Amino acid sequence: MRAAVQHEIGQDKLEVLDDIEAVGFGPGKVRIRVRATGLCHSDLSAMSGVLPQPAPFVPGHEGAGEIVEVGEGVTHLKPGDRVVVCWLPACGVCPACKRGQSQLCLAGFMNAGTPNFRRPGQDVFGFAGTGTFTEEVVVDAGSAVPIPDDVPFDIAALIGCGVTTGLGAALNTADVAAGSSVAVIGCGGVGISAIQGARLKGAAEIVAVDPVASRREAALRFGATKAVSPDELSGAKQSVIGGEGFDYVFEVVGRSATARTAYENTRRGGTLVIVGAGAMDDFLQLNMFELFFDEKRILPSMYGGGDVLRSYERTVALWRAGRIDLESLITHRVPLSGINEALDQMRTGTALRTCIEI
Repeated sequence: MRAAVQHEIGQDKLEVLDDIEAVGFGPGKVRIRVRATGLCHSDLSAMSGVLPQPAPFVPGHEGAGEIVEVGEGVTHLKPGDRVVVCWLPACGVCPACKRGQSQLCLAGFMNAGTPNFRRPGQDVFGFAGTGTFTEEVVVDAGSAVPIPDDVPFDIAALIGCGVTTGLGAALNTADVAAGSSVAVIGCGGVGISAIQGARLKGAAEIVAVDPVASRREAALRFGATKAVSPDELSGAKQSVIGGEGFDYVFEVVGRSATARTAYENTRRGGTLVIVGAGAMDDFLQLNMFELFFDEKRILPSMYGGGDVLRSYERTVALWRAGRIDLESLITHRVPLSGINEALDQMRTGTALRTCIEI
């Protein structure tokens, strides 16, 4: 079968090969025929080494498809079922799950070090224990979440990561207050989803911050009240809220420099939400006096900061009701053979989300 493979960390191109085999099928596992997958910035971060990932590997973790085969002991799924791939499944029994913080469950990460693909003479890993830039993938049954038949595969793929992460940051982690002021730094698919979440919660002012003009224009269509470049943020803060700082600032880039900017533009007593996934050697510097004196809350948001299954269901309900726009998030479509074109679209910021149709 075909899959897009990165041979070594640091390479900026993927090679689409046709000699890949999905392996590991057995009890408790399912085989999924991938129909659509989104390109998330975390895939680029894994390719560059910002996020740890053994190589060679198949990127992709934001996918949807249909069940081809179920292993022994799998009773809640059957061949033909439509599913979204969940890269962070909850085990249900660890301390984090028992506390109701299933987004912190480490069970899914344990799969990242086990190859789930193979080609002649070589094991191949899947990013985050999945790897959706492929025609088929074998995963734990808990990583295959059933979706209703009326949810298209491309929409379901977005729910698998970017939309859940961004919406959840606003709805779960921040719990944005009605009438509040919000700034979102980084307006790709995740940032746009955070904007939609803030709008749903009734934020009065939502300022979108991004260096790419097309993304700023898109942010206004999705609910931002103002869109500015990073250089214009200081002026926007002055004009929108009198210079005090925003009630909530979402950092959706994953870099210490933008996190520091986000902190400085959060009002005293306000909330900074860290959504972007950054590097382990990129340190955010804060002094002890400002931490004490400003009393700003710093809230990291892992995968939307809530129960994944409930978040998926909520997103589908909001989409069906017309309360959120998911179709317009997909600005580009390419076949698997065009994966490197999709990578360029992500790097240049020309795409909010590119859907790879398989």
